[in-house]
Amino acid sequence: MQATLTNKTVSTHTTMHAIVQDKYGSAEVLVLRDIEKPKIAPDEVLVRVVAAGVDRGVWHIVTGQPYLMRAMGFGLRRPKIKTPGMDLAGVVEAVGEDVTRFKLGDEVFGTTIGGQAYAEFASLKQDKLVHKPNNLSFEEAAAVPVSALAALKGVRDVANVQPGQSVLIIGASGGVGHYAVQIAKSLGAVVTGVASTAKLDMVRAMGADHVIDYKNEDVTDSGTKYDVIIDIGGNRKLRKLRRALAKHGTLVITGGEGGGKWFGGIDRQLRALMWSPFVSQKLTSYISLENREDLETLKDMIEAGKLKPSIDRTFPLAQAADAIRYLESGHVSGKIVLKVA
Repeated sequence: MQATLTNKTVSTHTTMHAIVQDKYGSAEVLVLRDIEKPKIAPDEVLVRVVAAGVDRGVWHIVTGQPYLMRAMGFGLRRPKIKTPGMDLAGVVEAVGEDVTRFKLGDEVFGTTIGGQAYAEFASLKQDKLVHKPNNLSFEEAAAVPVSALAALKGVRDVANVQPGQSVLIIGASGGVGHYAVQIAKSLGAVVTGVASTAKLDMVRAMGADHVIDYKNEDVTDSGTKYDVIIDIGGNRKLRKLRRALAKHGTLVITGGEGGGKWFGGIDRQLRALMWSPFVSQKLTSYISLENREDLETLKDMIEAGKLKPSIDRTFPLAQAADAIRYLESGHVSGKIVLKVA
């Protein structure tokens, strides 16, 4: 049942353009279609989407890989939520009767639950949204939520990075990685970023003190010991990562790339958690759960000039499949964004 709205909606159309997938598969399963505009519950906000982020998590939802994720509520044979996309920025179109934090016309950014962002309108719980940073465009704001929240959780909460610590970030030029570099620097760490040759300048621009080209140097063989290693979407063996970790250092693995269609890289994370009690080092992983408090923290950091998104390329909504293909190419630095409105 549709909730009573405390503000009139700007648009009277009952349908909207959206990217839809009826099945799991490659980028070709994504099609532009007219579907019904979402209704909102009393505690939800209807957002007119201006831009939406593209990240590896979306790729997992589109392809349905690793297969383990299908058993985690995304749908065994076909996706439960037909419209992908998890982070967005836009304008409040309407609010439910219990919403107190937003009003018609507010500029916001935040995360959806499992999908919906690749559409002209999306319905979100009010605690998944905050007001857009005043120094970012909608496209820049849409590049922040999912990836920057994952970086904040890993660097600040799980690794507990402290001033003066040496931090190695593997995958420093990626969607999560370029935020992790900036957050670690804001906490006072000495940061070394690992990336490919073409992306080293970008990693330096994010504030890394040192950069390593993984094509020319194996960071685990250099003899340098780091207080913290954050491995984002990598596939290095745990024993090699431990060689580069201080005796009482912390290894944080996030992302699950490689490892096959069934488990992806999740098995490596599970092995790290099982080993950790038996060694002097802390080997761990985590699941990033989006919340309002951390979104507000990111907003404050952005407005204070401590954090900024890096956008590699922007695609129109109708070219969402091309955006996913570009993501798969492995050439992306920072984030990809879809321009919706």
